Amino acid sequence: MRTTFQGSIVAMVTPFKDGRVDEAKLRELVEFHVTSGTDGIVPCGTTGESPTLSHDEHKRVVEIVVETARGRLPVIAGTGSNSTAEAIDLTRHAAKAGASGALVVNPYYNKPTQEGLYQHFRAVAECADLPIILYNIAGRTAINVETDTLARLARDCKSLVGVKEASGSLDQMTQVILACGPDFSVLSGDDNLTLPLMSVGGRGVISVIANIVPRETVEMTHAALAGDWKHAREMHLKLFPLSRAVFIETNPIPVKEAMAMMGMVEPEFRLPMCRMGAANRERLRTVLVQHRRTRICTWPRRSRRPATLPSSRTRVRWRDSASSGFPSAPIPRGPSGVTACSSSSPLPTRASGTSAWPRAKGRGP
Repeated sequence: MRTTFQGSIVAMVTPFKDGRVDEAKLRELVEFHVTSGTDGIVPCGTTGESPTLSHDEHKRVVEIVVETARGRLPVIAGTGSNSTAEAIDLTRHAAKAGASGALVVNPYYNKPTQEGLYQHFRAVAECADLPIILYNIAGRTAINVETDTLARLARDCKSLVGVKEASGSLDQMTQVILACGPDFSVLSGDDNLTLPLMSVGGRGVISVIANIVPRETVEMTHAALAGDWKHAREMHLKLFPLSRAVFIETNPIPVKEAMAMMGMVEPEFRLPMCRMGAANRERLRTVLVQHRRTRICTWPRRSRRPATLPSSRTRVRWRDSASSGFPSAPIPRGPSGVTACSSSSPLPTRASGTSAWPRAKGRGP
């Protein structure tokens, strides 16, 4: 029986400050996701700007995330490369650091054949005792892992436990589910397709929007896994505008800008990634306001314990450990009690006793 990864797994941003990885902020983000009930964390993926991390920085980020998570949720380290030897080195390091799994992207730029893809992924899967999730994203790598190749890998490599499917094709995803069997986790790589994929047998999402709405992403995926399709559909429609907004420019630019508006990180990137254009920043801000992020600042107080799962909800398990599930408590504000914003484009701030965001008529705070 393969290891199962499911639910809401966040593709985590890498926070920078003054050109360096902000290690303190990175630890805060991990704690935030533990408290929010997130089902797993992926450091050093596309959203984590892995192409602009040095090898030492990449390995250090993985070590910090594993160390901070302390086994409270799985850490699936991004270890992909267009060099098989480099992918093997990063995967072995992730295993040594104590990661729960590795996310390995298609080799990019060099455009291998399907046989080359098979040999690449098999070599990585066999290099360490670590569950592997293949990341199929032709839009960034110029090559698609065809279903027959993936099924062959799933048959021959028992450590290959799933795929992050970002082909954008529900038809292809359905073929993968049929070809690879029920114990192979097919996870969405596109937030706007998470529920459609789960409706045909997908197990969850490796999510960008979970960086800013982790509890709602957990709620949607857990509802789908529990068969509560009505509630899952309601959450999908609520999250859909955000799912589109975080891709109005190249990921991770929009989500990092949104996090800056929310006071979570600095809006700092490494070239060739850069700040979002002013017009798109306003579009993004409008979507955030419309989402009614009343309790927008996300930081759990250091003394606060994670909220518990109400007994009426169904627990969704990773391996043999119950996840933290749906939090029932309000999202607390940061130590300053203020909803922070980016310096160039301020959001409404919170005065004493008031909300930072417009309140919908007839609804509570």
